[in-house]
Amino acid sequence: MSSVLIVDNNDFFRRSFKKILKIYIPSLAVDESVDGSDALSKITQSSPDVVFMDIRLPGKNGLELTREIKSLHPNLVINIFTSYDLPECRKVAKEYGADHFLLKDTLTGAEIAAMVKAVIEKKKGSARRPNRKV
Repeated sequence: MSSVLIVDNNDFFRRSFKKILKIYIPSLAVDESVDGSDALSKITQSSPDVVFMDIRLPGKNGLELTREIKSLHPNLVINIFTSYDLPECRKVAKEYGADHFLLKDTLTGAEIAAMVKAVIEKKKGSARRPNRKV
């Protein structure tokens, strides 16, 4: 089953975002984390297809957490999903391996769902192709 992890310490935002994802992709498993240690544990346990990561989190910030997760799971798609459009945050997100830097108030639910579906389809396509050496 395809899955997403939302890492954000704002309960209302996390729950609302989860509902939006489930409207567009009902079969999607959506898990939530409020901080870095919980997110790391859930990633290790369930290996989600996509992570949506806020920057401001208790303990480690989302950028530091992205770097740590990417060192352990380099193929995991991590989207920084924030309200803070600061050039230095974009730069660090890219340096630490984030796949996308998204602003919470600029994308529609349909656009986010399309992005998640594209990642899932790409992973399914990769899993179906046999490894061949020529």
